[in-house]
Amino acid sequence: MLFASAGLLAAILSYPVAERLRIPAPVLFLAAAAIASDLIGDLEGVLTPVEVGEIGTVALIVILFEGGMQVGWGRFRASIWPIGILGVPGTLATGAIVAVGAHLALDLDWTTAAIIGAALAPTDPAVMFSVLGNREVGGRSGTILQGESGANDPVAIALIIGLLDFATDNGSGLAVTERFLLEMGVGLAVGVVGARLLAWTARRVPLAGGSFYPLRLLAAAGVVFGAAAALHGSGFLAVFVAGILLGDERFPYKSETRGFLAPAAGLAEITVFVALGLTVDLGSFPSRTWVDGAVIAVLVVLIARPLVVAVLLWRTDLTRAERLFISWAGMKGAVPILLGSFAVIAAVDHSLLIYDVVFVVVTVTVLVQGLLLSPVASRLGIPMETVDPKPWSVAVVGGSYVVGDGSAAIGVALRDLPLGGNGWVSAIVRGGAEMGTRGAQVLEAGDRVTVITPDDERERVRALLEGG
Repeated sequence: MLFASAGLLAAILSYPVAERLRIPAPVLFLAAAAIASDLIGDLEGVLTPVEVGEIGTVALIVILFEGGMQVGWGRFRASIWPIGILGVPGTLATGAIVAVGAHLALDLDWTTAAIIGAALAPTDPAVMFSVLGNREVGGRSGTILQGESGANDPVAIALIIGLLDFATDNGSGLAVTERFLLEMGVGLAVGVVGARLLAWTARRVPLAGGSFYPLRLLAAAGVVFGAAAALHGSGFLAVFVAGILLGDERFPYKSETRGFLAPAAGLAEITVFVALGLTVDLGSFPSRTWVDGAVIAVLVVLIARPLVVAVLLWRTDLTRAERLFISWAGMKGAVPILLGSFAVIAAVDHSLLIYDVVFVVVTVTVLVQGLLLSPVASRLGIPMETVDPKPWSVAVVGGSYVVGDGSAAIGVALRDLPLGGNGWVSAIVRGGAEMGTRGAQVLEAGDRVTVITPDDERERVRALLEGG
């Protein structure tokens, strides 16, 4: 108890350190656990790959559900096209490019290369929601990155399960495709139906006390996941879809529920990265593994991701700067390592090589991309400001938004903005200068607007001002 509690406390206290170093906090958890497992003999082998897979599954349920609610249907719908094409065909294309590169550069057989490609195809919701959750990113870039990280995980998980079946049972490519389509279709359907049932239940079925409402919703997320999995669908997709659809719904104790889910997702993030780190034996890493991992990392960051984003987002209305930022900020994390552990559990050929290479790629890419995220955003002219957490609970909150080029608020006077009866504009900054907030003041593209609004109206106001 002393060791576990002290470790949890250290992880929580490391968030300000990670913020100061400008690297994602999960990287510290992963590295610290990996080093600790090498230095402390009792930690070696404390978790099996199967146990890590179970821990990762539970953690991802919480992270994806909370992340979906954070995005909400309004923001997701405004960017559904870029999220959809990056989340599905983008994930498949990234996996294919990495697989070809791994086969040619590392001289791996096609099956092993394909598994590595599938494992490294998705971006990671734990990292993306951790990094972007406390930052206001101008335009739609932040929403697209968060939405993509939730959408591409189920795609990659379904893909790698099919590939592992192919590798162990000598299945056909057609069987892999059929399983993939089944998982996606069932997961989507269960997520939509589950969200409708949860919204109805939350509004119509009262509970004895307010503290039970967040617990009910979290337990229900597990039911949605289990129902989809029992029907041979993607439980991860179902949970993420349910979270998105519930994000803009009105129901009792919604603010308290979101206030509970956010730290629960933080705890899940800490747990999964520490668990994954404990499975890594840095002392047994051959030097060749570091070289192979570095080669694949370069392939992922500088070739696969930019190429996929450039081709798939070329015809969208995103600016060149936004496309470049999305290309750079697609960070890997717990999900690729978790997918690598699936290969170990399935005992496919070269499974340890797959797991070790994926670990190296994740570590290298997140460190490099995380350290350079703010400078890249600044260089591209993408507004990205850290939102300081408020140490008190209030009924209304202030949010800072940048009026997007496609926003319906452009040219509209403040008095005519549909902010609701409890919302008002407290500040407008244009070109570095503070403007007046009289009712006749008209908004322009690029204005940074601070709006005081009830918490459950914040996403609607964001969609109104940032547009899309």
